[in-house]
Parts: sequence; C-alpha cells; structure tokens
Amino acid sequence: MDIEFAKKFAEDWIESWNSHDIERIISHYEEDLEFKSPLIVERYSDTEGTIYKREKLKEYFLIGLTKNPALEFKLEQVLLGVNCLTLYYQNARGGHTAELFEFNKNNKVIRSVSCYSF
Repeated sequence: MDIEFAKKFAEDWIESWNSHDIERIISHYEEDLEFKSPLIVERYSDTEGTIYKREKLKEYFLIGLTKNPALEFKLEQVLLGVNCLTLYYQNARGGHTAELFEFNKNNKVIRSVSCYSF
C-alpha cells in the first residue's frame, strides 16, 4: 500500500461522505465486492450482514444519508496494510468506526469490513 494513495483515498472518502454526494461515495467501490457491516443486519434484517454488488451498496448508503441529513465523519487515523488500509473515524452516531478497505489493482475497493464502538 502506497502511503500517498492511502492519504488521498482517506481524504477523498471522508470528503465524499461529508458532501453527501452518493456518486462520489460509490465511485470508490468496484462493481463486484464484499461489504460487511453490522448496520446491514440492522437495516435489512440480513443475518449475514454482507452486500456483494455496488448497486445494492449504493441503496444501502442512501438509506444512511437519508436517515442522517447532518451526517459528518471525522477522520482520526489511517492504518496501512498490504493492498489495504483501515480508516478510524468518528461516525454520525457519535461513536467510532474502524473500516478496513481492500483494493484491487485498479485501486477500487473490493472488500470492506466495518466495526463500530459500543
């Protein structure tokens, strides 16, 4: 993972969410992906908590943006890995989220796993 790419991705990802621009947000993700979040379980009553297609992910994100019109994330830390990074940020609920992003060779997210503070 290149540190400059990681910084740029982190800044753009946070700015995308804070602007509520769904097309900009979803542009970070590959068409076929694996996205895991406890909120998927909550919103869809899906015990697997996983989304596999970008179009479904867009729908999921739009629910979050609609439910939280003042949504704002605050980046606290970027952690580097091999072909991946983790963003640690303050979420819209006032808690914290650690979100792991794995990338393909085109620098699109192919896997994301979210963990929330409680």
